[in-house]
Amino acid sequence: MSRPKPSQPDATVLTGAHYLDGDEACAEGAIAAGCRFFAGYPITPSTEIAERIASRFPLVGGTFIQMEDELASMAAILGGAWGGAKAMTVTSGPGFSLMMENIGLGIMTETPCVVVNVQRGGPSTGLPTLTGQQDMMQARWGSHGDYEVIALSPSSPQECFDLTITAFGLSERYRLPVLFMMDECVGHMTEKVVIPPAEDIPVIERRWYRGPKESYLPYQAGPDKVPDMVRAGDDYRIHITGLTHDERGYPVINAACQSVCVSRLVDKIRDNAGDIVITDEEAVDGADVVVVSYGISYRVATRAIALARAEGIKVGSVRLVTVWPFPEARIAELSRKVKALVMPEINLGQMYRELQRAAAGNCRTLLIPHCGGWVHDPNDVLAAIREGAK
Repeated sequence: MSRPKPSQPDATVLTGAHYLDGDEACAEGAIAAGCRFFAGYPITPSTEIAERIASRFPLVGGTFIQMEDELASMAAILGGAWGGAKAMTVTSGPGFSLMMENIGLGIMTETPCVVVNVQRGGPSTGLPTLTGQQDMMQARWGSHGDYEVIALSPSSPQECFDLTITAFGLSERYRLPVLFMMDECVGHMTEKVVIPPAEDIPVIERRWYRGPKESYLPYQAGPDKVPDMVRAGDDYRIHITGLTHDERGYPVINAACQSVCVSRLVDKIRDNAGDIVITDEEAVDGADVVVVSYGISYRVATRAIALARAEGIKVGSVRLVTVWPFPEARIAELSRKVKALVMPEINLGQMYRELQRAAAGNCRTLLIPHCGGWVHDPNDVLAAIREGAK
């Protein structure tokens, strides 16, 4: 049976204003970005993304596969990407754990794809239907070895649409799995989402190798440290392996090759961190206290900030849109200008460790921890702001 063709010219991008939850908006963002291969396994609270894509893919010529588990799902999207498709999978905490080995494979083989984690409370099966932000360090360090990652964190359904497109662009630009760290509250909240016309969406396409086939080396990188890519099956000589490899993709098991291979994987992200990292800042100039937050915790923090300002406290906000790489240079700069940095997290202090490290003792750092299951009480954030302003 042949793959269905789009039934109408605008089937891909549903331009207009919609009321969508974050999961549905993420699915629409993936489709608008050009995602045409999805492999996944249902898990709360991410299942609505898979359901939306399953219903929409027949209209846009996409391929949807429900795999037997998350290990297979991650392996499948790596294969789909090498077959030439923009590929994505979605999961939550327990499935994210199962994907880690193949996420490492995707980093080593430099395979562009997007992995969405709609976080819930853990560990283990934890709180399937309730929120958490407890996978943030797992996103950075869950696989083994030295590597860098890119991870984004939306705080609204609108951003679930917009940042999913950004995630696909980053995955293509830097050739690696990009992690999309949602949380249950953002995934399940319904708000107005405006989808622009297709021509106004900044879609980044894959950088294909255009030279002679006989000259192609799968891991020969230019000055930007990112190799061009080809489709498997297009008659190029390629060898792709998770082993330490040379420019041909052939295993070379020694310290010299490891240094060259792994250093480039790390440097292509570190050297471009200034272009990758996004923060959303408000009223930080002249502030005595700055609240650093991400995801749904940002929405709670805005209420606490409003209450603090009503009391005359000079308080600003930094929202981590990009959580990895962590914006350490910006946090270090702010730490030299304020009395305190305050961070609410729906965990017991994961990104807070990065905040402390970047602040390096220049100011007080205050954590507002939460074990998960629900969001912070704004009054708890307000109390920390008051403490920091002393």
